[in-house]
Amino acid sequence: MNKVKIIAEAGVNHNGDIELAKELVLAASESGADFVKFQSFNTEDLVTPKASQAPYQTKNSNIKESQHDMLKKLELSKESHFILKDKCESLGIGFLSTAFDLRSLNFLINELRFSTLKIPSGEITNGSLILQSALSGCDLIISTGMSNLQEVEDALGIVAYGYSFPNDNNPSKDKFKKAFNSSKGKELLKKKVSLLHCTTSYPANFEDLNLNSIDTLEKKFNLPVGYSDHSKGIEASIAAVAKGAHIIEKHLTLDRKLVGPDHLASIEPSEFSKLVSSIRNIEISLGDGLKEPKKSELENKRVARKSIFASQDIKKGELITKEKLSIKRPEIGLNPMMIWDLIGSKAKKDYKKNEVFK
Repeated sequence: MNKVKIIAEAGVNHNGDIELAKELVLAASESGADFVKFQSFNTEDLVTPKASQAPYQTKNSNIKESQHDMLKKLELSKESHFILKDKCESLGIGFLSTAFDLRSLNFLINELRFSTLKIPSGEITNGSLILQSALSGCDLIISTGMSNLQEVEDALGIVAYGYSFPNDNNPSKDKFKKAFNSSKGKELLKKKVSLLHCTTSYPANFEDLNLNSIDTLEKKFNLPVGYSDHSKGIEASIAAVAKGAHIIEKHLTLDRKLVGPDHLASIEPSEFSKLVSSIRNIEISLGDGLKEPKKSELENKRVARKSIFASQDIKKGELITKEKLSIKRPEIGLNPMMIWDLIGSKAKKDYKKNEVFK
């Protein structure tokens, strides 16, 4: 299998502190992650002033305030983005960020020059943002939390249209559908889009993870599928890789005890390192699927397998019966599957007890 791309989702776990954000980049790099990802938004463009927090945000932060006020404290400035980009480049780890509004998206495309964009689960019905993402020509990673198959298909139709007709200024639902069903649209989606199965709950309970949806998405859309994991621990991510996930995204925090909406659904650096090493071991373990003995098995094959031996002395020309044969280790002679060919035949030579048939 191809190498799984591992994204350390720093998200808003920097708590609005650029120094904490830089520490998250370092932790992600040291863990072996391929990318570290943040979140880019202008609070005024993202949420109304009086919008309430999600229940998990209030519970995890233990602070009762509007969603607007919470997010305002978690914004990253443009300058902070460039600082983080430089930090990532110096450490050799990929830099990603998720845009939640058009202004932030255009900043990622035009100023930070991103080549890959992430569309979060909450924006999968935001057609304007999805279309602008596709018109950029960037590769897309689309999270599918809270969505059904029709919503995913609708989003992919917009992407296929944006890729296929970048100069068409009259988008419509009919054009999206036609683009999705066209051979050109499918080819572009296959080349440039990955989907992430996701359960948008922080933390997500195991009974809600529905990892079999990875197979469902892959069969339905014939696209690479990964997993954005909001559960506790690393088991679900490991299982997703075993099921064929191409991308794993997992929240990273420096300390789960920190105050903030996502820390409780995150793992700390030591556990993230364990996740990365486990995934790399699984990649090796999955192999090529060809069922043939491995070289490392061959030295045990002679010891563990058996041959046909004489269970008593047998004279040349004597009729061989089942009682005169035994099947024992080691594998130095006739395959035991040949025993029925021997029974009823006549011995071609004298055999001593425990002498092997060859």
